[in-house]
Amino acid sequence: MSTYNDGASLRRAIRSGAYTRPTSGQASGYVQANLVVVPRAVAFDFLLFTQRNQKPCPLLEVVEAGSVEAARLAPGSDLRTDVPRYRVFRDGRLVDEPTDVSGIWQEDFVSFLLGCSFSFEKPLLDAGMEIRNITLGRNVSMYRTNIPCRPAGVFAGPLVVSMRPFAPDEALRATQITAKLPQVHGAPIHQGDPGLIGIRELDKPDYGEAVPLEEGELPVFWACGVTPQAVLLEAKLPLAITHAPGHMFVSDIREEQIPWFHERVR
Repeated sequence: MSTYNDGASLRRAIRSGAYTRPTSGQASGYVQANLVVVPRAVAFDFLLFTQRNQKPCPLLEVVEAGSVEAARLAPGSDLRTDVPRYRVFRDGRLVDEPTDVSGIWQEDFVSFLLGCSFSFEKPLLDAGMEIRNITLGRNVSMYRTNIPCRPAGVFAGPLVVSMRPFAPDEALRATQITAKLPQVHGAPIHQGDPGLIGIRELDKPDYGEAVPLEEGELPVFWACGVTPQAVLLEAKLPLAITHAPGHMFVSDIREEQIPWFHERVR
């Protein structure tokens, strides 16, 4: 159950250090976003990567070098402090997961905010479907697949997916609902046999926590905004920053505004 009623109150708690957990189920109805921060020298490459891989990387906002404010998504925000947990990559290695990256922030950083599947959870809940990771108080299950992304410049690597279990009839309804939300990954890319997309063990996700399937349920897989983290491991940049999986940037934009907002910022 959500403790925070809107994005601003959740960001204040995050900035103060009072909230450091995954954000699934929090600030219900407010758009959540993945964060990717790279040096300006490779920012165009990453922008091109988002355009070639829009399912995992639906672009909501670009914050130019010299700024730390997501002015369109959340005026007054600070990308250095307003994510509950970050990941720091150096030379292709994950080296730290801090709750504040002010001390390593560079003036040449360009920040990208990408649509997140947490933003379609409320429509599914409103339709009477269970989101089991929320029920169990767990982070969502995420997996690297054998599906390659389309490369762009220095960026290339595998598609990452998030998984939610549903009975077959609910899987169809979930597909219909999320297909209307391409700005937050849209319809699933696969359901059923995980081996067909290179996932060997559902109970051992690459990111997040395991979420069990009940008898008769199907695993349903959506393209995931953690994909750039898999790509950064291969790009081997001297320094890059992302959110930690499941620990999202929460905006001031309501989910029902997304189609309008997306058209406005294109």
